[in-house]
Amino acid sequence: MSNTFQAISPIDNQVLEGTFEIADTRHIDETVKKAAAAFGHYRKKDKEEIARFLEEAAAEIENLGDRLIERCHLETALPYARLKGERGRTCNQLRLFASVVREGSWVDARIDTAIPDRLPVPKPDIRHFNIPLGPVAVFGASNFPLAFSTAGGDTASALAAGCPVVVKGHPAHPGTAAMVADAIIKAAEKTGMPEGTFSLIQGNSFEVGEQLVKHPDIKAVGFTGSFRGGRAIWEYANAREEPIPVFAEMGSTNPVFILPNALKKRGSQLAEGLAGSINLGVGQFCTNPGLAFIQNSEDSKPFAAALAAKIKQTPATTMLTAGIKTSYENGTKHLGSLTNVEELASGQSDKAPNQAISKVFETDIQHYFQHDDLSEEVFGPSSVLVNYDDQNDLLKVAKELEGHLTATVHGTEEDLANHKELLDILETKVGRVVINGFPTGVEVCHAMVHGGPYPATTAPQSTSVGTNAIKRFVRPVCYQGYSDALLPAALKDKNQLHIWRMINGVLTKEDVSS
Repeated sequence: MSNTFQAISPIDNQVLEGTFEIADTRHIDETVKKAAAAFGHYRKKDKEEIARFLEEAAAEIENLGDRLIERCHLETALPYARLKGERGRTCNQLRLFASVVREGSWVDARIDTAIPDRLPVPKPDIRHFNIPLGPVAVFGASNFPLAFSTAGGDTASALAAGCPVVVKGHPAHPGTAAMVADAIIKAAEKTGMPEGTFSLIQGNSFEVGEQLVKHPDIKAVGFTGSFRGGRAIWEYANAREEPIPVFAEMGSTNPVFILPNALKKRGSQLAEGLAGSINLGVGQFCTNPGLAFIQNSEDSKPFAAALAAKIKQTPATTMLTAGIKTSYENGTKHLGSLTNVEELASGQSDKAPNQAISKVFETDIQHYFQHDDLSEEVFGPSSVLVNYDDQNDLLKVAKELEGHLTATVHGTEEDLANHKELLDILETKVGRVVINGFPTGVEVCHAMVHGGPYPATTAPQSTSVGTNAIKRFVRPVCYQGYSDALLPAALKDKNQLHIWRMINGVLTKEDVSS
């Protein structure tokens, strides 16, 4: 068995330049042990040092210039403009986490001062804040070779939290992974970070990822990908002698609900928007809308016709890998084989390799409830239009949903007021509810939640996008009876770091009163 592999371009199925080592047991062990050794030093770095490291990593990635974009395009077939935008998001994300680290209040410092004369028992001095977990394994994603991969959100948030990172590069774009990893390592060296703070291992077998997750020095895992892959990693992590948290984002069908007045007033506009969302990125977004519900009425047929017309105009486009294209074709064939599920429209075909043809299917609410398969994600540019009869149908749909990343509702003010119960149910089922928008496109900001209940993720209390992601890779520690000299800087009487702290139940930047 070969101990190396090469990338294959989905554009023409040609083998690309560059040979990449498949990490063996010894290499994985050495890499993780370096990360474990680095942890003791890295976690003690002050906030300014870590912030500078993250900013320098962004700068070094930008310094790769067009070489990075060209290689990434060859490995993924993603358009140059899309990749340049994704590079910008990746670097901005690193800088955003640098600002979070520099501000510092994310450590959630809480101080309850002692009351020695309290009766019947004295109250001790108790202080709390978050500390990093330890080395984190991050799995690169196929569909975002920059923003959810080597220097993506999991890596940025784990490094910001004070955790060394070992990335398992995605085998579809190893050259891209290697270039970005070199940039991060260069930034680590320039800013004086300990060796092992960041590492990349490569491989095109499941065994590499399994060994990484099972290594006893790995303390948490970040993953974006398929349900099958995320579930396997979760099981590896929980079968360990010391189970560890897995933050796996595993996709969903992201249902869209178009309410009656919105359908009547802007049906053509909504059909165009839905078609665009279905096809964005060749449907290879985890927020791709795989289900859309519209009410049977005189407005439903024109909407379906407008949607079909848009889909028919959609050119075939290359998917990320041959395997993803095959899986997509199998999924759409299965949808078309279901009883009373009809193909509403199909996009333009092309004889080029690995190109996906956009498809939309149509069924009614009775057959939707009969086919559980319609609620399962088909990764690619397809969706199912479901015609429902009345509001009770929508409530039943919402109540029976599994966990999803998003749910979208289009409605007028009157619609939304009349469907408050629907909104109340949806917030229990998803990580993000979108009103009068489309779910594709995930803003990187402080308030974003990219997560949701299982099976969308394995950790519904967390997010993989947005600054709150930093809290995945920390745990709270309580210090009782410590002298001021022994306390970490964030918890000393004098607020040396100028952060927000909760002192005796009040958020403040003041010092502890003597």
